Amino acid sequence: MATVNVYLTFNGNCKEAFDFYKSVFGGDYPYVGTFGEMPPQEGMTMPDEDKNKIMHISLPISKETMLLGSDTGGEWSAGFQKGNNFSISINADSREEAEKLFNGLSAGGQVTMPMNDTFWGAYFGMFSDKFGISWMVNYDDPAKAQQ
Repeated sequence: MATVNVYLTFNGNCKEAFDFYKSVFGGDYPYVGTFGEMPPQEGMTMPDEDKNKIMHISLPISKETMLLGSDTGGEWSAGFQKGNNFSISINADSREEAEKLFNGLSAGGQVTMPMNDTFWGAYFGMFSDKFGISWMVNYDDPAKAQQ
């Protein structure tokens, strides 16, 4: 069965916000990655001002729940709006479940990133549903997990 978490988006202060959340909830970050650490992508140049921004961070809140987040940058930053800067993140148990959830929930909505294999070893996609709610669907393929 899929798990559901909240994914927060910030305009350059993600790490500061997560350090605050960590001071309240406690725990440790299993992962913190910056845009500058991403592998180069053909046809895309990373502006220097975005290299130290957070690409992804996670903070366990309980056994079942993670608080997830990132900064926005580049073409994505134009759409940033405080108060509307979150997505519902679903982590599926299989590639097939990820496809089913993505296709079902995105019907009539707007796909912003089709389901695809990623450099971090996941099968991942993003969309807004027909009601304007932002979603992320992720399947962490154990065969492709980063060591």
